[in-house]
Amino acid sequence: MMSKKPILVLQMQRMGDLILSFPLFLWLQREYPGHPLWVVGEPRFYNELLRLSPPASYFPWTDTGALRTQPFSLCINLSHEAKAAVLAGEVRAEQHIGAVQSADGVRHVYGNWQLYRTGLVHANRHNRYHWADLNALDCIPLARIRSTQWSEPRSCLGDRRRIGLFLGASESSKHPDADFWAGLARELLHRDLRPILLGGPGEKALAEAVRKGLGQNVLDLTNRLSLVQFAQLGQELELLITPDTGPMHLASWSGLRVLNLSLGPVNPWETGPYQPGHFILQARQSCSGCWRCTRFGVRPICHEHFPPRRVALLAHALVNSAGISPQRLRWPGLELFASSRTRAGLYRLGPLRRNQATPMARERLADFWSLFWGQLFGLWGRDKTLASWTDLVRAHPALAKAFVRFLLGFHRKLRQARESSFWSQGPPLLRPLFSHAHIVLQNGGFSRDSEREALKVTEELLRIVSGEE
Repeated sequence: MMSKKPILVLQMQRMGDLILSFPLFLWLQREYPGHPLWVVGEPRFYNELLRLSPPASYFPWTDTGALRTQPFSLCINLSHEAKAAVLAGEVRAEQHIGAVQSADGVRHVYGNWQLYRTGLVHANRHNRYHWADLNALDCIPLARIRSTQWSEPRSCLGDRRRIGLFLGASESSKHPDADFWAGLARELLHRDLRPILLGGPGEKALAEAVRKGLGQNVLDLTNRLSLVQFAQLGQELELLITPDTGPMHLASWSGLRVLNLSLGPVNPWETGPYQPGHFILQARQSCSGCWRCTRFGVRPICHEHFPPRRVALLAHALVNSAGISPQRLRWPGLELFASSRTRAGLYRLGPLRRNQATPMARERLADFWSLFWGQLFGLWGRDKTLASWTDLVRAHPALAKAFVRFLLGFHRKLRQARESSFWSQGPPLLRPLFSHAHIVLQNGGFSRDSEREALKVTEELLRIVSGEE
């Protein structure tokens, strides 16, 4: 019996992006039974993850000659690399999702959700869709995602005092400095917890500075563990305290509970630990969840909101079931979230405030945009978006009035859509519309059809704000 045509996924990004593709790999196998899964990626990332990945055949992007003669049922390009779009245009597939570059050099993005994600570059302030969900929504039914049961992270192990500290990240602005880590290790030791320094080759110098600043003996395993060994060690840790980095996603995937210090130009709604039951600590400031830091002195200002003592108090509360609840702690300048799922089955960050306050205007606006895009792309009906808009009007009437005023003038702004800065010309509360319209027009070569498509989005928004059923 001949096997069905394979499905090809192009994921040429970093380790964290590959791990965030693992849920898609699982869903593809369940949604398309009998179709082999082929993945093109970076060998330096996938080679160490083969034992931890869902079943798939991996290929290096430097040796893809055989792919050009193999017919596929589906080709999904999750990479923003130009070489990935070229390869996607060269393979034969019944359906393409993501960026595809044709032989004449024209680039086109297929799939509403992949196009939406493309429009988030520098304009993700109000995005509430996680990368792992966005990977899948163009080809996996929401019912399949909703029915997936993710295990809660492990807790209450034999030695509940072992706490992993993963020191680094892809950029220095995304991880704390040596003084923070030394202070945190000192505070953990003071609470009879056992910190373990973790990291790869890039963290060796940072670990040395931490040990020097700490002045006490602490186990340092930086640059001593493979990814598989790191995952195995995670079976014996009670908690991993980490910035947003690839090993954080591996910890979450493998069941190690995570406390994510979300600082620098990262958005935990997009790249936080994906499975439910993890914790995210973020600075409470207007620029949180940014794409690129614009408030950078010696280091990003959000770093100042993470005192080691408070992080140690939280870690102690998380591993000590008989201690104080994390919800009862005070977090001046910080916001504590827990990862969970919406009723629809999508990723959600739930705030754990000591006294649950009314959602801020930014949160309500982000919820509205999230429901609007879900409605527009067929995940649910208009009733959810209408209810969200009604809540926004009731709670923040001045904001809602400004939203409508800017929306009514949007069609005139479209005349400037060929300008490279068009996406940024709208006010922040309407930036999602400007950015999406810009990418839609670019994707359609600024044709009449693409202009009509952009205007349809505006018309639907006008129906919502006017209360049409």
